[in-house]
Amino acid sequence: QVRLVESGGGLVQAGGSLRLSCAASGSVFSLNNVGWYRQAPGKQRELVATITVQGSTNYADSVKGRFTIVRDNAKSTVYLQMNSLKPEDTAVYYCWGSYMGWGQGTQVTVSS
Repeated sequence: QVRLVESGGGLVQAGGSLRLSCAASGSVFSLNNVGWYRQAPGKQRELVATITVQGSTNYADSVKGRFTIVRDNAKSTVYLQMNSLKPEDTAVYYCWGSYMGWGQGTQVTVSS
């Protein structure tokens, strides 16, 4: 059974940092494109960042220069380093894998 388990969410003040982790099991992680999406209350789920099997990255314009996605195939884990957080980054953050589906989500709340 494929599982994606996110961790690292929480409450942080504006300007602060958080690092999200997503650990995968039940699939060959290295064969998956993986990424992070987020969904704020009343809004649609949106792409935050993705990283391909080859290591190419893509970021939403709203997070470019502040967020960094990194994958560690040896640990079957993808990370999202989030710096200079803003209140508008508040959302549930979901991990995604192209052959693994979605994680359960982790809440990130940024206070002003």
